[in-house]
Amino acid sequence: MTLTKLKKTATGTSGEKSVEKPAGKVTTLKEHIIEIISDSGEGAQRCGQSFGAIAARMGNGIWTTEIIPAEIRPPARSVAGASGNRIRIGSNYITNGGDQTDLVVAFNEQVLLGRVRDRELKPGCIIFLESMWRKHPDLNISMAYVETHARLVAAGYKVRETPMEEQCQLLNADPKRGKNMFALGMLCYVYSFDLQMARDQIALTFGKKSQAVIEANVVLLEAGHAWAAANLDFSFCIPATPAAQPQIVINGNTAVALGVMASGMEICAMYPITPATSASHYLSEVFEKVGGMVHQAEDEIAACSFAIGASYASKCTVTITSGPGYSLKQEAIGLAVMAEIPLVVVNVQRGGPSTGQPTKVEQGDLMAAIFGSHGDAPKVVMAPATIEDCFYSIITARRIAETFNMVVVVLTDASLSSSQQPFNRPQFTESWLAPPIDQSPVPEGARPYDWDATTGLARRFIPGQPGGMHTVTGLAHDRDSHVAYDPDINQESLRARSLKLAALQKTLTPPEVIGGNDGDLLIVGWGSTKGAIEEAVETLREGGHKVSSIHLRFLQPMQPGIKEIMRRFKKVLAVEVNWSDSPDEEIIDADNRRYSSMAILLRSRYLVDVDCWTEVRGQPVKPSTICRVVLAKLKK
Repeated sequence: MTLTKLKKTATGTSGEKSVEKPAGKVTTLKEHIIEIISDSGEGAQRCGQSFGAIAARMGNGIWTTEIIPAEIRPPARSVAGASGNRIRIGSNYITNGGDQTDLVVAFNEQVLLGRVRDRELKPGCIIFLESMWRKHPDLNISMAYVETHARLVAAGYKVRETPMEEQCQLLNADPKRGKNMFALGMLCYVYSFDLQMARDQIALTFGKKSQAVIEANVVLLEAGHAWAAANLDFSFCIPATPAAQPQIVINGNTAVALGVMASGMEICAMYPITPATSASHYLSEVFEKVGGMVHQAEDEIAACSFAIGASYASKCTVTITSGPGYSLKQEAIGLAVMAEIPLVVVNVQRGGPSTGQPTKVEQGDLMAAIFGSHGDAPKVVMAPATIEDCFYSIITARRIAETFNMVVVVLTDASLSSSQQPFNRPQFTESWLAPPIDQSPVPEGARPYDWDATTGLARRFIPGQPGGMHTVTGLAHDRDSHVAYDPDINQESLRARSLKLAALQKTLTPPEVIGGNDGDLLIVGWGSTKGAIEEAVETLREGGHKVSSIHLRFLQPMQPGIKEIMRRFKKVLAVEVNWSDSPDEEIIDADNRRYSSMAILLRSRYLVDVDCWTEVRGQPVKPSTICRVVLAKLKK
């Protein structure tokens, strides 16, 4: 359909409605990637979240990724100000955000330019572009729109100017309030979604508001659906298979918060920081209903210190932060290590250093988590790889923290924190919870740090426990918790704290190998790159390449068997979202090249020649990019 015909069949300002409906062609797809983008505050994120939820309810696999500008409220119509959501929908289970976008709904052309600049749109991408800017009274704005539209068409994008504002004005005095629901209706038509299910989703989304608000949004949804049915000559169908078990659709931060409650922890101490804050926000809404408490401290240091005090008093506590906050917590974390107080620290990593890119993904805190703090301060470091992992990893972290009287750091990142994915609804089990605190009298002669010679473990004394009175200090101390500067005692205490990691490592199992057990190249990943890496491995193996992968969830201590796995492959490649020098740089050679964090750890621990490839564009790594990198590596 031409642009002219499209305009003629739209409902115009006169209120006349076209009765003609183009003969729509329904194309069956295996998957598609959709974006809804706008200026901040126009509801594109809510539209995308609702669209993804409807797809999940219908039985499609989904993975949603929030598109968040670095500034809280960037200037309107700015290239760097895109706010919205990216939704990958498939017939089967979806594990990552996928490659480039197939269809975009854009509320203005400038935010769209930002996505083009970032190379996020597929060649020939379908674009529904708000057309109101063509006739804007500000000549600079209208000319910018006309110029951008022409450039997009010339670049081969399938641009369909769409009168969203004009249509919404017929139903709402303030068309900006509701344009997102009109767009949702359009998308429900384009992807053959059940309209009643969309109505139900709106009722759920606006459930805390009045019935009048719900009904107004349903009217806008239906208007968008009707406009698309009357004006579009195409639609898609992505076959769905309803889940056999009840599922939930949440993001990683919500999964972390639910994991905190499921683990039996009763206290979260925090200070607001992007992109971690929504986890504690969710807890603040529901935690008290299950007997928990969120403590918002005056700063990150106070939050960590409060958490340590609560844990010392018997209540294993979690503190949730991001990279800059983790840096501030490190001295207090050293105290918890020295005093052997259980503590769970969640670090939702973001771009750095300094304040960096607050809303963008990076895996740059691995070395800080393992080696941060002055002196030797061994900590357990875990990295969930999926949304579901974010839930269960917190339960595991609490159990480890209390079993070994250690600090456990859980590294998620900005990609996991805001992405959504359905998974089977967890079935609660008593084993998730900590056993009752032992308040029985301490046996005569027992010592507060009576380290076991083999494991380094010692019984945990609880304040108020009869016979367990002792002074806790952050200084070097002996088995009785007395401050000690004796060389042998210092050596003994450092040894005991280190042995705990070895004792935990003995309980771990080797990582699963995806693909063949041997071959030409092994990819090693951790954290949120799992889905993209494994999809790339599947594609490469279908092409006849002997490529496999392992994904590490325990980063300190590492799981057993890794060296044996790596030695079965001709080449090993760490794929991460942190910095490494490219060997293609003219000035880079074998003596000055900086390797990625995981590559450094693997090379030093196992003495295996591990190469690396990394990307720090602030975007999740794409499967096709990994395929391209691996193919180039195989040719060398």
